[in-house]
Amino acid sequence: MELDPTSFDSLAVIDLFSGVGGLSLGAIKAGFRLLAAVDNDARTAKVFCKNFPECKHIQQDIAQLAGDRLLELAGVGKRTVHGLIGGPPCQGFSRIGHRAIDDARNTLFDHFFRIVAEIRPWFYLAENVLGILDAPFETLRKNALARLEGYRHIEPMILKSSDFGAATSRERVFFIGYIGEHFNEMAVADFRPPDIEPMSVQEALLDLPLKIDPSWQKESEGWRRLNRSRKGKHQNSIFCDFTSGTGDPEALRRLREERQVSGCLGTKHTKAVLKRFAKLKEGSVDSISRAVRLERKGFCPTLRAGTGPDRGSFQALRPIHPTQPRVITPREAARLQGFPDWFQFDATKWHSFRQIGNSVSPVLAESIMRIVAAHVRREGNCNGK
Repeated sequence: MELDPTSFDSLAVIDLFSGVGGLSLGAIKAGFRLLAAVDNDARTAKVFCKNFPECKHIQQDIAQLAGDRLLELAGVGKRTVHGLIGGPPCQGFSRIGHRAIDDARNTLFDHFFRIVAEIRPWFYLAENVLGILDAPFETLRKNALARLEGYRHIEPMILKSSDFGAATSRERVFFIGYIGEHFNEMAVADFRPPDIEPMSVQEALLDLPLKIDPSWQKESEGWRRLNRSRKGKHQNSIFCDFTSGTGDPEALRRLREERQVSGCLGTKHTKAVLKRFAKLKEGSVDSISRAVRLERKGFCPTLRAGTGPDRGSFQALRPIHPTQPRVITPREAARLQGFPDWFQFDATKWHSFRQIGNSVSPVLAESIMRIVAAHVRREGNCNGK
């Protein structure tokens, strides 16, 4: 490996398929420098730049991007990149979708590994839905991994966000590989914190406004003050932690000085829907919308992103608030996914929920990246730093 051996004190990554930045945020909180991020969606790129003002964002189609060109656009050399991370689009692999083998989005998983092969960083980490492990996609997986000569691959790991302190039971599979002779063998048990404090839906939504006016439809109307409820240490570490180099200045100011958060947008339900939701017990599924009512002492199920603009602008199915006869707000969804209160999303509800539903939980990402960082540094030390 040709990495500069003096660089192991400041590990650096590039996030491919960065989306709104859940994996990026986790990496930064774990101590990595985020050299650049790549995503082809203009709306998501705009929000990413707001949350990560010091990071170079590259709005490009990964399928059309060569490794050398990526480094050129990022303004870095191969010797400065320790890892490539990212979550290639998962819709074609999802068990709730059509799962067409020839779905063009499926090829982006292979393109992730193509770029890894071209840049040859110290490690890679790719995230996706569990459906990618199913038999129809075995050839795709094998061909992608076969690109990486000289890499050792950890057995794909299925990890649940609630095991890492987020209030959602969302499960995803992680592919991790590395170059090096001195890495300790990594297993699922290595990545699960032994002393994690579980967070329930009730704890995650603590101090957010309960009463949401359906008329709050504009971005400016979604800014609301937090209640005075006391958070515990665990909640504060997730929702109120300020990370150097991240955050929109105005969002940070409003949170610090005025205790205001964005995304408290309302949804206009009919009287019949309000009546139906009010009667629904926690944990039950609405017979018509098929939306689940969240349980205060439980975890939120996987938040769904819904269809993209290319397939029709349809709102994704959203959970129902555990005590209020309404679906959750974007800010509530962000809390359940593990995003801090300063984190910004699109001005619209539809795009906000898409961005949150497509994201990796930052809580989970941070924990994984801390373990990876420890292994990378150990490898660096063994190679004569």
